Amino acid sequence: MLRKIRITVSVISLTLMTLLFLDFTGTLHAWFGWMAKIQILSAIMASSIAIVAVILVTTLLFGRVYCSSICPLGLFQDFISWISRKHKKNRFAYTKAKNALRYTVLALFILMMLVGLDAIAVLLAPYSVYGLIASNIFAPLYQLGNNVLAYIAERMDSYAFYSVDVWVKSALSLAVASVILVVVVVFSWRGGRTLCNTICPAGAILGFFSRFSIFRPVINTEKCNGCTLCEKNCKSSCINAKEHKIDYSRCVVCFDCVDNCRQGAISFESRFKSAGSDAPNKGRRGFLTVSALFAATAAIKGQEKKVDGGLAVIQDKKIPAREVSPKPAGALSLNNFREHCTACQLCVSVCSNSVLRPSTDILTFLQPEMSYERGYCRPECTKCSEVCPTGAILPVSRAEKSSIQIGRAIWIKDNCVVNTDGVSCGNCAAHCPTGAITMVSRNDAPDSPKVPSIDHEKCIGCGACENLCPARPLSAIYVEGNQVHREL
Repeated sequence: MLRKIRITVSVISLTLMTLLFLDFTGTLHAWFGWMAKIQILSAIMASSIAIVAVILVTTLLFGRVYCSSICPLGLFQDFISWISRKHKKNRFAYTKAKNALRYTVLALFILMMLVGLDAIAVLLAPYSVYGLIASNIFAPLYQLGNNVLAYIAERMDSYAFYSVDVWVKSALSLAVASVILVVVVVFSWRGGRTLCNTICPAGAILGFFSRFSIFRPVINTEKCNGCTLCEKNCKSSCINAKEHKIDYSRCVVCFDCVDNCRQGAISFESRFKSAGSDAPNKGRRGFLTVSALFAATAAIKGQEKKVDGGLAVIQDKKIPAREVSPKPAGALSLNNFREHCTACQLCVSVCSNSVLRPSTDILTFLQPEMSYERGYCRPECTKCSEVCPTGAILPVSRAEKSSIQIGRAIWIKDNCVVNTDGVSCGNCAAHCPTGAITMVSRNDAPDSPKVPSIDHEKCIGCGACENLCPARPLSAIYVEGNQVHREL
């Protein structure tokens, strides 16, 4: 019964978390965005004391329920391990805990967070790692499938689906995600939850608390016949069948041992009760009660065409050398964003304007940054602020976003087609949503085509001018980010 409940919760949890990264419309976040907020690192970064407290209390009551039912990377490992089981059963064996490695990695993780290397530290965080994989690998495949359906629907005069751009937002993030995916799959296929119990900092923290859990799997030595099926099916390799001991710091409460024991020698009960009492029933009721409490508290494109009309090839734009990369409205400042962002890629996944992408800078590695080669940050779009679970991007309304200056436009006269080709343009002024750009006559040549003049008191840094500038390979106008956002 408990195993079926755990599997049902796990399947729902992994499905919803994955869909949050695949949903390029951002509509699912209105219903299930809380799933991202109950991830332990997200809760810590957002200072959500209530959520952290519920996770710890749940762990003290029932062990690492979070790892077996909520953590997306842990659930993904279970999925791979389940597939592997189809090829080879009873493949696990008890191993001693590698506590020195576990706590060394945890110490390094905490140290990196303290010294400001958050962007590197999050590569050890399970939620961020899964977000990296889902955003860079699963999402493009999902979008390609969507485009196939859109193509078929279009031929049937249906608009149930629409085509979206599928593009590599960052070659480096794709490479890192691919390497991590291979490592996770290999370790999960061979060793089940090996990564959770050796290098995961969340696993190390919850493993410490789970040592003192009240309800736990217990082996009844009188019923056990020494068949070792429990040990051979423990994906955490934490059951020593010969000595009838379980390492509760590594046990993820999957109930596989309970289900595989043919003698009924393993039961989920209070450590204060003796085997043979009604503890298992109380354990089940308690497990369901706290699981419900946990949920209730948590709830509190194919590549872009590069031709103009199918006739002239358009040269790709290059990214300008910005001193400060602009951050989305709601980030408040560069420092606030760096301190709270877990690089989970949720905002990148829902950015329909193709503005956000993972950073390649060492200090902000894989954290989202804004660039305007493929689109601009539309004032009416607030999706990234709606989905951020950590407070790195605070919620803003459309009206608020239109009055927040995240950067300011800079004109490079040597790149402008007015000066290089002697032609009239005005594209930047025509598309500026705040009217911050006007076309004026040059003082040295009043009869020549007009050039842009920028009012920095009106500019909000949306990047429309940079994106729509016809100059190649570098735009004649680009956005320089603000260290601290201004309210106009």
